[in-house]
Amino acid sequence: MPIPPEVTGEEIDKDVRQELQSLPKTLAEDVARNLVMVARLIDEDPEAAYGYSRVALRLASRVAAVREAAGFAAYASQKYSEALAEFRAARRMTGNVDLWPVMADCERGLGRPEKALDMAGAPEVHKLDKAGQVEMRLVAAGARRDMGQLDAAIVTLQSPELASNSVQPWTARLRYAYADALLSAGREAEAREWFAKAVEADRDGSTDASDRLAELDGVEFTDALDEGGEDTSEGAGPSDGEKDGAED
Repeated sequence: MPIPPEVTGEEIDKDVRQELQSLPKTLAEDVARNLVMVARLIDEDPEAAYGYSRVALRLASRVAAVREAAGFAAYASQKYSEALAEFRAARRMTGNVDLWPVMADCERGLGRPEKALDMAGAPEVHKLDKAGQVEMRLVAAGARRDMGQLDAAIVTLQSPELASNSVQPWTARLRYAYADALLSAGREAEAREWFAKAVEADRDGSTDASDRLAELDGVEFTDALDEGGEDTSEGAGPSDGEKDGAED
């Protein structure tokens, strides 16, 4: 697969670069360049990222970072069985538990929410850092919803991290998941409150909480100009106060 000439491989994380030092220099550079492409494309073009990950995997399947990257590329492409196999391989190589939550989410993707819940109660969870434990809670709540257990999903998300006023990297997603579960359970007023809290914490736009909040408030956004080119902004869109409540 083509790689832009400006991609040198030096862009990758230093820990990954160190792992690649076990390879011959030219091979390490080729693998690194493919891993850079995976990282660049995984959000905007998961299938292309998956293609580059397969190249890296063919070149260096015994490198844990390569197996992990291949797992995430497969996961982003909803190839959950393949992703799970790669994550398991990476975990065997490193002994690290960091991948435990995403492995459990792969079980959900494969239609096995009960297995995801079993993993949420496993000893490995206690070895996760705070971010990993929050991620595991999100996966467990999703598994409960997969099984139609909405009330249990809501309870699963109730935690000190949810109640905290401190904004952490996981805060917006946790509040969003809680709001979405409340809404699915018909608790609209509470859901609106938590979507608003998710908006406050979502500093990088990682969720569509502002859109969900606007939808609950009945806000409709229209173009300032109609088809004839006339200004129809007066009375046609939300007031300034409504806009403030609906945008990040």
